[in-house]
Amino acid sequence: MMQKQRVKGQRESVFNNEVVSRFELYNSLFLTLPFYKIKDTGTLLPLFIKYCEDGVNKHETPSHIINTFFKKYTQTNANKEVIDLLFRFIQYIERQVVLFDAVEDASFNKLNADDEHNALLGYLKKGNDSKALTEKIEKLIKDFSLRLVLTAHPTQFYPGSVLSIITDLTSAIKINDISTIHLLLQQLGKTPFFNKKSPTPVDEALSLAWYLENVFYFAAANIQSEIDKSLNDYNIESKKIIELGFWPGGDRDGNPNVHADSTIQVSKMLRQILYRCYYRDFRNLKRRITFRGVEEPIAIVQDVLYKNAFDPNIEMENISDDLIEKLTEIKSTLIDHHDGLFADLATDLIRKVELYGSHFASLDIRQDSRVLRDVHAYCRKSKPIISLFPENYDGLSEKEKIATLSFKSAKVIYTEDRNSLIDDTLQTIAEVKQIQESNGELACHRFIISNCQQASDILQLMELFLWNGWEEGNLTMDFVPLFETVHDLADAGKIMETLYSHPFYKKHLKSRGNKQDIMLGFSDSTKDGGYLMANWSIFNAKVALTETANKHNIQLAFFDGRGGPPSRGGGKTHRFYASMGKEIANKNIQLTIQGQTISSQYGSIDSAEFNIEQLINAGISAGMKEKHNILLDPVHKNLLDVMAEHSYNAFVSLRKHPLFLSYLEKFSPLSLLSKITISSRPVKRNSGEKLKLEDLRAISFVTAWSQLKQNIPGFYGMGTALKNQKDAGNWDDIVKTYQESGYFKTIIDNCMMSMSKSDFSVTAHFAKDKEYGDFWKMLHDEFELSKAMLLKLAGHETLMENYPVEKRSIAVREKIVLPLVLIQHYALEQLQNELSDEEKQSYEKLAIRTVYGVVNAGRNLA
Repeated sequence: MMQKQRVKGQRESVFNNEVVSRFELYNSLFLTLPFYKIKDTGTLLPLFIKYCEDGVNKHETPSHIINTFFKKYTQTNANKEVIDLLFRFIQYIERQVVLFDAVEDASFNKLNADDEHNALLGYLKKGNDSKALTEKIEKLIKDFSLRLVLTAHPTQFYPGSVLSIITDLTSAIKINDISTIHLLLQQLGKTPFFNKKSPTPVDEALSLAWYLENVFYFAAANIQSEIDKSLNDYNIESKKIIELGFWPGGDRDGNPNVHADSTIQVSKMLRQILYRCYYRDFRNLKRRITFRGVEEPIAIVQDVLYKNAFDPNIEMENISDDLIEKLTEIKSTLIDHHDGLFADLATDLIRKVELYGSHFASLDIRQDSRVLRDVHAYCRKSKPIISLFPENYDGLSEKEKIATLSFKSAKVIYTEDRNSLIDDTLQTIAEVKQIQESNGELACHRFIISNCQQASDILQLMELFLWNGWEEGNLTMDFVPLFETVHDLADAGKIMETLYSHPFYKKHLKSRGNKQDIMLGFSDSTKDGGYLMANWSIFNAKVALTETANKHNIQLAFFDGRGGPPSRGGGKTHRFYASMGKEIANKNIQLTIQGQTISSQYGSIDSAEFNIEQLINAGISAGMKEKHNILLDPVHKNLLDVMAEHSYNAFVSLRKHPLFLSYLEKFSPLSLLSKITISSRPVKRNSGEKLKLEDLRAISFVTAWSQLKQNIPGFYGMGTALKNQKDAGNWDDIVKTYQESGYFKTIIDNCMMSMSKSDFSVTAHFAKDKEYGDFWKMLHDEFELSKAMLLKLAGHETLMENYPVEKRSIAVREKIVLPLVLIQHYALEQLQNELSDEEKQSYEKLAIRTVYGVVNAGRNLA
């Protein structure tokens, strides 16, 4: 314990010296840089920040704080001039966030040195004298994998140009290159932070591909290299551990802007970018290999890589095996005739080709089950399919529907007109085969069914494949159900039991190695049932689904749809995986990397390697344990069942409050999020219709609460649930559960992280609002209750006491963006008044611009 405290103290000291002090130094330099038309912005900003802090402490309204500041410190009175200066403040603060990111990233290795630990190597050392342990490790490695899937969810605000500046700025800060830092800060000041129009799905893919090309390409290969070396030292055969996935261009759920041609374009783009990476590495290899005996294979490889990287007219095919063969030939010549000189460079490139093939990252296709049902209904009207189904098919029971399905391959003749969604689905099904032929099967082999509610949702989709160019014996696709709501999670086990027992699906799974991926959504389950119920529902679903899979001898992999914030499955995610017992399938860790989590956790090679290693360590550690998960013991399970129910009731009661949605619409920028030009995806389903909570995307829902600095989805109901257990005399049992269950402890720790990014003092003036005052007090009371109960449970005096560095980082970031929060609320206040169209547009733009910096600073707020 003393050692841990000492390490925490050392890390906190390093953070203060390396991050806070350096940020203050470079920030003082930054504030002297002039912006267009505003000479005194850098001088006024520190005064404005202090004025904001004092005003919030006094619970003053944003309008009072800002208006008083302008009267006291400026000669500016006209609305246009006030708005203009506020925009300049926003520009500065946005870039201060970037500067802080860069300073923190530059110190990453120093801050995390004590956390790095190769779990695999540790177990190998222990097993050196134990044959049984070594065999267990071999079996674990044979089965284990980690898949990271980049998604195009609209909370990634940094464009590629800014990401490049952050990368260069981080490098300069590492060596305290003041001259370069000064130049980069000037470049940063002149570089736009946002697009003038919303990106297309292909634009989004290109933006995210920056991370594949500049970070993951190197980081994943470096980690794989360490694994290969560790296993080789103990004479254990290595295998590919890391896989990459990709959603932009393939995820069309609720996004009418994604079309079949988008999917094809993105698959081609990923392939070309990958071959450019290979070509770049090969040029370095060729520069070193100047010996005789390898001229022919060198020339062949160079020609192949160059054409695939730069010739847009080349006939695309999966050439990865041929490439590996030629590179292996070069490596063998180096070993046999040149003392192995530079063979390591050849090994490195071979490893990368083995990891990324011709596809770089697997492109997942995702669509909502309701759309897929419509497509199936459309196809049933066409020859020869029409004769196979009764007219009342849609009215049949689930059992009767499944009995009607015939799974016959057929060439369907479509005669009726079809809408864009139906057309896109049918085109995509046909074109996936083309992608597999050009980039390899792994390039696109999963179809994810959102809102999956019954077994027929999957079986009907399989029929669609058989009717549109695919054959039963060659259906090289994996069909992945996505269970999201609390209700669907509860039914998931029964649905999979039906599928595993179905003759056709059983046969298909056998052809796919008896492997089944199941996606579980944290975001919608939180929006549906609150933080604790979402986590507990997913835990129970995983237990039930694992039991069902084991019964049918299926190798199950859970694909977790995790967002950035704890309310959407984020936070200390690796701790969830490390805490799994043997009752939950955990040999294949799969999770989405979304929004600003991509830049904050995987924005540099150092941070990406660290976080990939943490997830692998979690999987290896959990796989080596035989410990039973205590949450399945009757006492502990009953406690969590009751707590989840109480938390659920509290959250649902809040959701049903008549002021719930109008409060969000009035006081947060929710209604303006659709005008933010960062995503091709609409803020809500059924866009154009009146806002309904069920149509609102979980990301927008969580983002709105985070902008209010209330983070309701990340804690609401926790205080009520804990207090009820305390009042019932079960407190000692709850404390024991917290101390003994890593899973429950992680739920609590992540909840405290959410609350650390909340600040009800910013909105304390709402308490005086005639219409919404009592509603705000209800939210605040639950926050204070949750805070008190969580601290009591953990035995702490402050939130995130266990994570002093993260806590300090959050505090600095929140201080930086406090003015943005107040400017946003000020703009929203003004929008409640009678305004001209020009004034309304100006205040809307002002509110919208603040969202960028607040989310970027939070790193996992949306």
